[in-house]
Amino acid sequence: MSQATDNRQDTSGSGASAAYLAGIRNVVVLELKQRQRSRGWYIMLAIWFVLTGVVTLLTWASWNASQAAQRAYGGYVPPEQAGPGSMIFEVVLAFVLLFALLVAPALSANAITGDRAGGTLAILQVTLLEPGQILWGKFFAAWLAALAFLVASAPFLVIGVALGGMTPGHVLVALLMLAVEVGIVCALGVGISALAGRPLFSIVVTYLAVAGLVFGTLISFGLGTGLAQGTVMANNPQYRQYAPLESGPFGPEYTCSGPLREQPALRTERVAWLLGMNPFVVVADAIPYRDRTAQTGFASVGTIEGISQGARQAMAGPDGTVPCANGLVQPPYLGQKTPLWPLGLGLQLVLSTLLMWLGWRALRTPAHKLARGVRIA
Repeated sequence: MSQATDNRQDTSGSGASAAYLAGIRNVVVLELKQRQRSRGWYIMLAIWFVLTGVVTLLTWASWNASQAAQRAYGGYVPPEQAGPGSMIFEVVLAFVLLFALLVAPALSANAITGDRAGGTLAILQVTLLEPGQILWGKFFAAWLAALAFLVASAPFLVIGVALGGMTPGHVLVALLMLAVEVGIVCALGVGISALAGRPLFSIVVTYLAVAGLVFGTLISFGLGTGLAQGTVMANNPQYRQYAPLESGPFGPEYTCSGPLREQPALRTERVAWLLGMNPFVVVADAIPYRDRTAQTGFASVGTIEGISQGARQAMAGPDGTVPCANGLVQPPYLGQKTPLWPLGLGLQLVLSTLLMWLGWRALRTPAHKLARGVRIA
């Protein structure tokens, strides 16, 4: 008898879960059908594809011009620059991430306020759909719409593998992290849309939130670094003199000599977590670049890899970046000892989850309090 009761409870629980997921699916299907009926949706996808292709061609042309100039003047070409794939991958990835952060708020920030302004949100609320089903349905619909732009740009990232210098793993990790970052921005937009009373207000606040993640984290890190004053034990670096036309791999740029003494330094490792919330840092730090910690001399890196190196230098602090800190020659390229992107991604998830939860509370019916001028149906 007890076993039969447990089986009925399990069946009831699984049926409730299936019904809940079916409600989310219905909202997603409804939203996607509305987008498919819009001609502007396909026009935006076409423009996105063409722009990404133009950026790829310009990057390829720039690489060819720089290589021709280096060979003409007898300059040294590092082995990792033997093909344009790495440069194309870096530039296209930075371009796609930047514009994805601009497109995602436009697809999500009006998801609920638009229905509220049009009087159609109340129609959904009086059905059997729960507030969570409406909220998650709007989120997944906006996320899927944003992922279409990533799919349109994926072929140009694959070009980096075809032209050498990159591996399929780089592209897969980059696309996965791009999809996650776009999903977080969509969650922010949907959550703010559920809280806001006006479409324009929700769109502006969502773009401000994205700007806070991109630029606000940099400003906060800069201000925090100024407050994180400290010291480091270091001696004197003696820099090497290079010949003007010297070619080939460089050796160490300096040697350390003299007694160790205490020097003022900025303890960037204390505020490095602020950089972790930046979407560019999360994507750049997650990509498994080739380890070049044993390389001596100047390390040539691309745009995205340079962002990753900047985050690692902030995490290392003066002990790993100041010349001759603790009497050691610092490597020009820092390995990924402690990745920063899991912390940053976790903080982003906490923020987006909080806004989604507040949005769920705002969608509960009956509403006890409405903003002035908000229409019900």
